[in-house]
Amino acid sequence: MSASVSVIVVNWNGRHHLQTCLTALLGQTHPNFEIILVDNGSTDGSKAFVRENFPSVRLIELPENVGFAQGNNIGIRESTADYIALLNNDTKAEPHWLAALVETAESNPNVGSFAAKLLFWDRPETINSAGICLDRAGIAWDRLGGQPTDQPQPTPVPIFGASGGAALYRRTMLNEIGLFDDDFFAYLEDVDLAWRARLAGWDCLYVDTAVVLHHHSATAIEGSPFKNRLLGRNKIWTLLKNYPGPLLLLYLPAILLYDLGSVLMALLTRRDGSLLNGRLQALRHLPAIWHKRQHIQRQRKISLKEMRRLMEPVALPTNVWQRYQHLRPTNRR
Repeated sequence: MSASVSVIVVNWNGRHHLQTCLTALLGQTHPNFEIILVDNGSTDGSKAFVRENFPSVRLIELPENVGFAQGNNIGIRESTADYIALLNNDTKAEPHWLAALVETAESNPNVGSFAAKLLFWDRPETINSAGICLDRAGIAWDRLGGQPTDQPQPTPVPIFGASGGAALYRRTMLNEIGLFDDDFFAYLEDVDLAWRARLAGWDCLYVDTAVVLHHHSATAIEGSPFKNRLLGRNKIWTLLKNYPGPLLLLYLPAILLYDLGSVLMALLTRRDGSLLNGRLQALRHLPAIWHKRQHIQRQRKISLKEMRRLMEPVALPTNVWQRYQHLRPTNRR
């Protein structure tokens, strides 16, 4: 019997995407899976739409928006499957998406997470994400973002982590390292999970044949103060929780330089203090973060040398800027 999978889709006022997303999921070639849709208190008729049009989908109705991180966690806890697949609601998965991920997972039993290839919906010739990259300054970005799709990648490819917008996670790994951090609400929760998986000795593979089209932030507001505050806060939390002490001290100058630079840039060019507010909010929760850090670091199995090898060298500021230019024509999640 083929491995069982629960596909978790978190939805908040995304009714206009659900027909495409769920129809594509029901057309997957993998034979043994269920769809769990977690509705985050939508007010646009999403819940009734799913009940009426997709009765086979397990619908979990929450009274309010608890965020992407906790919404996924609620769905994961409802599952007993061998694997958990996560998919954004503003996507269209190609028919072999899930099968490609599961086949790779079954062939690599010591690997815990698997990243799909996300393509821009309005630019399907361009890669949105092929997993997560991380450098030694603590900056995470979309691997191969902005690159053309006419250059097939060997598959599978070892990478740092999987983007939560279209990923497969092994149940045994999640049982060991835990789920997303509920406190993040949204943004960088997948980076935090990738850190914890790597520290615990779990590898991640990119699967080039698992393809998904992505509207990219269709349900979020580009550059909104709310989003920027969460990004600012969650980046600090991710570093403080996960960065091994000796490496953190070694690269602290680069971390501070780039972090202060991003805050100053936002203040000077956009008169936006939300990144700074996020940093300050992160520091106000230091006792809780310290407690989480102690637990994570006690579980670390990977050597400092190997952890350093997984991280990209610190880049020049111009190169950091170029990483994100492919996102400018569209909104980010």
